[in-house]
Amino acid sequence: QVQLMESGGGSVQSEGSLRLSCAASGFTNSRYGHTMGWFRQAPGEERQGVAAIDFDGNTSYADSVKGRFTISQADAKNMMYLQMSNLKPEDTAVYYCAAGAWVADRFLPKEYQYWGQGTQVTVSA
Repeated sequence: QVQLMESGGGSVQSEGSLRLSCAASGFTNSRYGHTMGWFRQAPGEERQGVAAIDFDGNTSYADSVKGRFTISQADAKNMMYLQMSNLKPEDTAVYYCAAGAWVADRFLPKEYQYWGQGTQVTVSA
């Protein structure tokens, strides 16, 4: 069974940086066919896709974070990271790690079968 666990959230001032980590377990064959993504959800808002990375390394970013966030993977693709720089107050949300098989729309939450518990990121002005 695939399990995901996020870490690295916290509080930071505007223009600061944070790195989120997602530890994955239960994948076989180097996560073949699976996309991993970062989503975020602010209070009262829908969950939105932030960045995604395929098993072969292709990446995608939401327009709101392009040039500021970088997604990466390591350790036989069992670790995923989100380096966040130049953070803004509007980046404040709970950030979730997710994984899905043969994802068609990388920013659609229902495409992902596995989710972590989330980690809070708070950016103050």
